[in-house]
Formats: sequence, C-alpha cells, structure tokens
Amino acid sequence: MKSFIEAILFSARSHSGQHRKDGHTPYINHPLEVMQLVSSATGDGDILIAAVLHDVVEDTPVTGNEIAERFGPRIARIVIELTDDKFLPKEERKRQQLLTSGQLSKEARLIRICDKICNVHDILYAPPRDWPVSRRKDYLEWANAVVNKIRGTHEELEKRFDELYREGVKFLDK
Repeated sequence: MKSFIEAILFSARSHSGQHRKDGHTPYINHPLEVMQLVSSATGDGDILIAAVLHDVVEDTPVTGNEIAERFGPRIARIVIELTDDKFLPKEERKRQQLLTSGQLSKEARLIRICDKICNVHDILYAPPRDWPVSRRKDYLEWANAVVNKIRGTHEELEKRFDELYREGVKFLDK
C-alpha cells in the first residue's frame, strides 16, 4: 500500500503544472483514470503502479533508472515499454507505437488499452483546443489500429474501447 501511495504522489509531483490538451484539466487526472481502468482488470499492485507512472518518463525529466530505483525493475520495465521516444517526430512516434504494440508484455498491453480508452474519451468529450475534427478522427483511427494490434489482452476492456470507438465515429461524423 505504501508503494502505491508513493507512486501516486510521485506521478502527481512529476506532472505538476502540466495540463491535458484541452488546456485546463490537470495532467495527473489522466494517469489516475488509466490506473482506475487497469484496476478493473487486475489487482496486481505493480501493474497499477506502472499505470499511474506510465507517462512520467515520456513527459517529464524522470528517467527509467529513477523509476527502477524507487519502484523496482518490473515496474520500470513496464513503464519503459510504454514510453515513446520524444526525440522522434510525432508521426514517427505514432508509427513506432503501432509497429511495436504487438511486442509489448501483457502488463504493458493492458495499460496501453486503458490509455487508449482514456485518450479517445478525452478526444471526444474534452478535445484539445486546437484540434479540428479531422485530426480527432485521425487519432481515433490510429488508436483503433493500435488496439487491434494487441487484441486478446483483455476482452472486457477491448469491448469498452470498441464501444467508445463506435461512439466516436458517429459523434465525429455529424
């Protein structure tokens, strides 16, 4: 329990001052929502901790080594698996994520699906301020392609993603 609370606080401090792309939602809401979705699929504390930390290496100055030192090698491995290389252009990062999603561990695939559910929900209901409908549709299609690469991970979460995806297609095609 102590490590779990420490991970939440570590994530909150690491993402301090950051906001979601809608411009006002505190960023910490995202890893907390991902963690909550993951908790519906597993009670494995390491996976829940990795879920709340899944963006800290990608989006803050925190390193994978720091995660390993504080939370152990398993959690660090999962977080690193989910970390995009920010030195690559955005389109290449998206391409790499699509190419490598099928190679993720089961733990990382579970978090990836939950991350996509949360992101698609936000794209539909708390969209980035400057994203036109066409960009939102592109994200929706890309997220669907990523989830398709990791199907068989968790049927209930995949069903939840599919429902949200269909809702998004209808919503954005209006």
